[in-house]
Amino acid sequence: MSQPKSHAVALVVGAGDATGGAIARRFAREGYYACVVRRHADKLATLVAQIEADGGQARGFACDARQEEEVIALIQTIERDIGPIEVFVFNIGANVACSILEESARKYFKIWEMACFAAFLSGREVAKRMVERGRGSLLFTGATASLRGSAHFAAFAGAKHALRALAQSMARELGPRGLHVAHVVVDGAIDTDFIRTMMAQDYSERLPLGGILDPEHIAENYWNLHRQPRDAWTHELDLRPYMEKW
Repeated sequence: MSQPKSHAVALVVGAGDATGGAIARRFAREGYYACVVRRHADKLATLVAQIEADGGQARGFACDARQEEEVIALIQTIERDIGPIEVFVFNIGANVACSILEESARKYFKIWEMACFAAFLSGREVAKRMVERGRGSLLFTGATASLRGSAHFAAFAGAKHALRALAQSMARELGPRGLHVAHVVVDGAIDTDFIRTMMAQDYSERLPLGGILDPEHIAENYWNLHRQPRDAWTHELDLRPYMEKW
């Protein structure tokens, strides 16, 4: 049986073990029902359990955000069974390095699908509901590649540039209709298992000095964006350790 629509929902698409998970936990602490999404729902069990152990409410959903029919069904289910989506976070990365001389059309397209097309599909469906209510936040996670393309990251930079343009266009159209659209440039290494392994020596040196982004601190900025009054909205926010070159 469906639950009554009484919960304000924070939807995180791309709720991984670091940034996305931290954002979901942050909103759950404020009383939002955290709806967390990955391609495989079993990978969300630990996050959901953490949120519930802390007294929050959460539910994991399996969804390939590149598939229109799956995204439409996901948003319909959440709005029908849980409650109105008050904040939407798109946090899919797709950071895969490859020389342009070796890049395949298939992988280039897949990276664009993950980092940009999926944002369009999910952002569009959520925005349709938010516009009817005249409120809501849509927050998109960008990267260094959103602003400049580095060697070996042509596909990722192309997708992240496109994501930034999508967020700008949505902000200009939907801002006057009460929706806060923001793009967050996360410029620097984030404290994840991947970074600990790939940057072992540099990581151990930089972490005690505050040179690695803490997912919990990133999440705090997302919460602050959502709370901003509409007369002082931030559209683009840069987050980087003080040690990062830019």
